[in-house]
Amino acid sequence: MTILTKLQLAPVIDETARLLTEHYVFPEIAEQLTGLLQRRLAQGAYDVDDAEELARLVTTDLQSVNGDRHLSLKHHTDPVPPKQGAANLAAVRREFDTSLGGAPRVELLDGGVAVLELAPMLFPLEWAAEPLSAALTLAARAQALIVDLRANRGGDPDTVAFVCSYLLDKRTHLNTMYWRAGERSEQSWSLPHVPGARFGGSKPLYVLSSDSTFSAAEELAYDLQQLGRAVVVGERTRGGAHPREGWTVHPHLEASIPVGRAINPVSGTNWEGTGVQPDIPCTAADSLDRAHALALARLNDLPVTAV
Repeated sequence: MTILTKLQLAPVIDETARLLTEHYVFPEIAEQLTGLLQRRLAQGAYDVDDAEELARLVTTDLQSVNGDRHLSLKHHTDPVPPKQGAANLAAVRREFDTSLGGAPRVELLDGGVAVLELAPMLFPLEWAAEPLSAALTLAARAQALIVDLRANRGGDPDTVAFVCSYLLDKRTHLNTMYWRAGERSEQSWSLPHVPGARFGGSKPLYVLSSDSTFSAAEELAYDLQQLGRAVVVGERTRGGAHPREGWTVHPHLEASIPVGRAINPVSGTNWEGTGVQPDIPCTAADSLDRAHALALARLNDLPVTAV
């Protein structure tokens, strides 16, 4: 248990409130939340001596107004450095090193249908480009492809564009990100050229989803779905469309604050709060078999029967 003294409590709440005011993508919501945090502090709602318990209480309050799942006070068991963004980076790197760079499975199923699992994250592109390129190039020879995002909890939007580039034939506008800082918009496009071979934009493509699929993994599914490029099979995803930054507010606590929001060029909106709605709803456990059956039927021009 990480012990938190009363002398540390108020500065944690004050700094979290300050960061909300300065950075949260919705300033009017930030104003409501800072008032809520200060009221709850004054009422003694945060009078706990365990940093993990404080993180839970504050996160519940932060998400109480608009349900933003990227907005939280995160607890870290190991002490984290004060540099912005550093709290998460070491843990993410450990996961990268133990997951074949985020592509733990490439498998060929019956009928020339390949499965590519991307998990547990879409890691920063400077790390992930090489392993993802190798996996996507290997899968490019398949007659149909199933991209498994059921256990993927998010990651880097640049990596989303990199993966999409292997699944399309030409440079395509995928997403636009609005950033509060400078009130600027930044477009995301697939790449005109990729290392290795493309699967391309015409062969059957399916994306598996679950209620754990989150953030950048949702963007990958949503972008391909909105373009009409992929059929999403499985469960409705968690519903987080706001990119976040992290600030250390205590040696074991990180304020996770969304600093932007996604705007899809086709739908004009995003998946925040609603999740990505599957084209073929089914349980996550059944989604691979269902997608495989759909792919085989498509390849053989057969009518699809219930699975």
